Amino acid sequence: MQPLEAGEPRTIGAYRLLGRLGAGGMGRVYLGRSAGGRTVAVKVVHPHFASDTEFRTRFRREVEAARRVGGEWTAPVLDADPEAAVPWVATGYVAGPSLDRAVAGHGPLPEASVRAVGAGLARALVAVHGLGLVHRDVKPSNVMLTLDGPRLIDFGIARATDGTASLTSTGVSIGSPGYMSPEQILGKGVTGASDVFSLGAVLA
Repeated sequence: MQPLEAGEPRTIGAYRLLGRLGAGGMGRVYLGRSAGGRTVAVKVVHPHFASDTEFRTRFRREVEAARRVGGEWTAPVLDADPEAAVPWVATGYVAGPSLDRAVAGHGPLPEASVRAVGAGLARALVAVHGLGLVHRDVKPSNVMLTLDGPRLIDFGIARATDGTASLTSTGVSIGSPGYMSPEQILGKGVTGASDVFSLGAVLA
């Protein structure tokens, strides 16, 4: 966790921010605490996205998707304000390193651990796909390792697969190179099979 810098918010919604956990293409993630003492992860989008109507729609979909999945294999959504001047979402804080940091710091996982992580992530994807969703960004940095098993986080580019219109134009690929399925790289329609391909790349 990094200390808050000048210009960064000290509170978001009802949460006091304690430090910055990380940053990505969509925004920054902070460690926060509620008035009741609960520790949360607060994701705040970059300000320049706030005026983008399409992005707000996508962010609203992210929140809805994460709420539907729940928290058994993911970080549960506790609070959100997609309509705020700068949209944000608060999820339960998952204590534990991400898979990429664990491997970078300690080397490849033992075979038994790889099997356990793979089994947990497979169950997570069964839950995600059972709700008609595709995660579309299964990668080591989106896998948190906890004492209770792995957690799949960041539904920032998840999309419904129930036949509704996509927010991503055909021919445009979204995901993380190195873990994307061939159809995802080509910008074609993706199904749960694409997540399974990405899971295989994560475990390889």
